[in-house]
Amino acid sequence: LCHRWIGLGLGLLSQLVLYSLARPCKAAERPPNIVFVMADDLGYRELGCFGQQLIQTPHLDDLASQGMRLTQHYSGNAVCAPSRCVLMTGKHPGHASVRDNRGTDPEGQWPLAASEVTVAKLLQQHGYATGAFGKWGLGGPQSEGRPLQQGFDRFYGYNCQSVAHSYYPATLWSDEELAALDNHPAIAGHAGLAPNANPADPASYAAFKGTDYAPDRIHEQALKFIDEHREQPFFLFYPSIIPHVALQIPDAELEPYTSLGWKDPPFTRSSNSGYTPHFTPRAAYAAMISKLDAQVGSLLAKLDDLGLRDDTIVIFTSDNGATHLNEEVDVDFFKSVGELRGLKGSLYEGGVRVPAIVRWPGHIAAASVSNRISGFEDWLPTLLECIGQKAATPGDCDGISLLPTLLGQPQPQRPYLYREFASYGGQQSLRVGPWKA
Repeated sequence: LCHRWIGLGLGLLSQLVLYSLARPCKAAERPPNIVFVMADDLGYRELGCFGQQLIQTPHLDDLASQGMRLTQHYSGNAVCAPSRCVLMTGKHPGHASVRDNRGTDPEGQWPLAASEVTVAKLLQQHGYATGAFGKWGLGGPQSEGRPLQQGFDRFYGYNCQSVAHSYYPATLWSDEELAALDNHPAIAGHAGLAPNANPADPASYAAFKGTDYAPDRIHEQALKFIDEHREQPFFLFYPSIIPHVALQIPDAELEPYTSLGWKDPPFTRSSNSGYTPHFTPRAAYAAMISKLDAQVGSLLAKLDDLGLRDDTIVIFTSDNGATHLNEEVDVDFFKSVGELRGLKGSLYEGGVRVPAIVRWPGHIAAASVSNRISGFEDWLPTLLECIGQKAATPGDCDGISLLPTLLGQPQPQRPYLYREFASYGGQQSLRVGPWKA
């Protein structure tokens, strides 16, 4: 009898071993994927989940209901390039190498050095496929700052943020080659109405409509990247150009807002400065943000379709506050920064406090909120700790991992949050607890 029980036990054990060997590895046994979506000039109150009343953002609102809203999150700086430098390097603006939007010839912004350690390089070293899709702005196509030299395996989009002022360019960068778009001719981001054009006639604005909408091509490539790397950990960095002006959006996506009957006086660029005119600028701006929301919804649906939802950290935020170009974007009408003071280009709250949402199913509680002070420099150490590589955080990183806060655990307030901005007259700010100097 004893031998019979032993034999039965060994038989069951061998079956369990065979079953274990035959089972496919669960996605949870690999490090989590990371999808980081960054809007361009999106104001603190321009999402429904952050208090917006006029612009529809259902997918981002759903994302917030499934994860955590960070209500005191700060972009890296008050404008595009230096903000992205803080995000990539984990260094606050007093230590970061890119200080403003200074351009270089023939295209691009002041480059990151080859020696710079970026979050993409670190993730790449730990087995991640890395892709960037959208606007780079940290080094021209021939510089050491270009994406494929800074830790990305794949890049598709605009290298230079000045070129990204047009949503209908002739070309986009695909890795290190130019890929043609079907815009003949390309639509300028800065242009005025034709001489003697009637600003009250919608036909006068036809010249600013192209054929091939660049955000659609960028989005296709981002979805393709997820498909191609579904079997390995991936880092998808999606720095969208939306809703940065110029105000350009396909007519079909404009109609839901033009039908609302808003009093929407045309933006005519009468002073010969600023971006391209638009007949219904309020509707265009709202439609652009809803376009970005729909693209985020598409990314989330792709993760669901591939069974990657539970194994992916999704982060959404903005590179700085809403634009200060109020002749083009009516930030008062939309209450774009709500009760905050200042806009893009300012270190007052409206220029640097940005919406932030994080979802990680099974780790971050649904519909949770944190008012802990945090900033772009925190993402590098946070993501490394999320993937179990906390020790890989560089010693000169200024960021503090947010992982305890994201997991709902107690975490001390950061001692300070420092910002400096070399342009727009030169500005510095220091946030300590409830105080800001």
